[in-house]
Parts: sequence; C-alpha cells; structure tokens
Amino acid sequence: MSKKRGMLVLYTGSSGVGKGTIMKELLKRDPNIRLSVSNTTREPRKGEIDGVHYNFVTKEEFEKLIEADGYLEYAVYCDNYYGTPKKQVEDMLEQGFDVFLEIEVQGGLQVMKKYPDILSIFVLPPSLEILEKRLRERATEDNETIEKRLKEAEKEISFKDRYKYNVINDELEEAVNKILKILHTEENKRK
Repeated sequence: MSKKRGMLVLYTGSSGVGKGTIMKELLKRDPNIRLSVSNTTREPRKGEIDGVHYNFVTKEEFEKLIEADGYLEYAVYCDNYYGTPKKQVEDMLEQGFDVFLEIEVQGGLQVMKKYPDILSIFVLPPSLEILEKRLRERATEDNETIEKRLKEAEKEISFKDRYKYNVINDELEEAVNKILKILHTEENKRK
C-alpha cells in the first residue's frame, strides 16, 4: 500500500508573532510535519543556519529559478526576495508528510490562487502593542526596520479573513495545541 499524499499547509503571520517558536514545537510533537525551507536573498541573522532556517542565495540564483518556474510562490519583502522551491515541497508531499509553507501574506495569496483548497492558518498577535514589544525584545533589527515591520504587520493582518483558520499566539502551549487540533480535524476530513 502506498503512503497517502501529505497535506500542504499555508502558515502565515506577521514578523515577530512567534511563527518560528510555534513551528519548533509542532516539529517536536508531530513526526509527520515538515517545514519547507524557503530561499531568500537576505543576509543570515545571528544563529541562522543555511539549509535549516533558509536557503541563503544570491539575487542572481533566485532570479534564475524564477525564470525556470521553480517556485510555488515568491515575493519581495523589506527589499529581499523570499520564495518556496517547488521540487522540495512536491517531494515531501509525495512521501506523505504534511508540509508547512511558512510564508508572508503576499506569497500566501499567490499559493491560495494556485491551490484554492489549501489548509491555511494565520497566526495573530494578541495585539499590535504586544507585537511591537516582541519585535523590540528580539533585538535583531534597528528601529527603522522594526517600524517597517510593524507597518507591514498592520497590512498583513487585514488579510486574516482570507485564511481558513486564525490562531492567536498569546500562550505558546495553547497556540500549538490549537494548530495540532486543526491538522487532525483536516486529516479526518480527508479519510
């Protein structure tokens, strides 16, 4: 018997909302979840590992793959390219894994056009004030970049109703459990 094709999951939320922290927990708790590693042209942040957090590529490499139709989606965010390589995602889905696309709204909307039935989850902050506090406490960017990210977050949050599920990340444990419950509910609908 061949393994059933995995689910493609669109996983979005504004910068600083805690998507990465939630994802670490999801990966620990569910061995069938895989995270698609996006390509980006931005510089790595302290502690980020090429091939784990992102595939760090040059602008030229990124644009060559665009020309070859090698992305599920791609976008420019804060002056850098971000994109999801098609082949890597397809391979994991065929192996039966549920693949999370952790991408921003621009890319998410592209994916929803191509895959209207995709399971989509938008992670929200409890408030914009708390989001700002988290971004500042992270201390990975200067004030100008934080302001840019906050303006972008307001725009992104306005698209939350296009997603099938909204999850507020107030308490990490609650957010993780809610997403796992969503996955299991959707999995049962496919049987």
